[in-house]
Amino acid sequence: MTDDDKALQEVHGRVKWFDLVKGFGFIVSDDGGPDILLHANVLRNFGQSSVADGAGITVRVQQTQRGAQAVEVLAIEPPEGVGQPMLDDLSGNQMADPATQPLEPARVKWFDKGKGFGFANVFGRPEDVFIHVEVLRLSGFADLQPGEAIGLRIIEGKRGRMATQVTSWEAALREDKPE
Repeated sequence: MTDDDKALQEVHGRVKWFDLVKGFGFIVSDDGGPDILLHANVLRNFGQSSVADGAGITVRVQQTQRGAQAVEVLAIEPPEGVGQPMLDDLSGNQMADPATQPLEPARVKWFDKGKGFGFANVFGRPEDVFIHVEVLRLSGFADLQPGEAIGLRIIEGKRGRMATQVTSWEAALREDKPE
């Protein structure tokens, strides 16, 4: 273990805010203390381009002259107190438990946060997959970028395929690997 590794501390907290345009945001540690800087590049190394405000996050933190800074994201959880979105008009009679659906690798076609939805394409399938902004937020994301690689759990809805969960590309790859 190097001196740099010893200086890193694992911290769990909540995302105070993250602004994709500015390229950074801040985390509030569960243990208190000063805010922790979260740079967009650190988030991208985890496989996400954004993170929802209020999402739980576990990071490795380094103390710098300018304060605490996340250097690695270890895990992201959806914001607390958020229930299942109301997607009845899209889902059909009974919505399957998202956890029972396979995680499928996909790429974002487009996503408009203002409209509250977007679409992705699963590799090897021609039809689009609908992604609702509430599903995105429940999954711990704030936004998606065109071309971004993601993992999706999908159900067949009244109007076609729709995502019930979004994960980072790396999470989809980890789940797909045989033990």
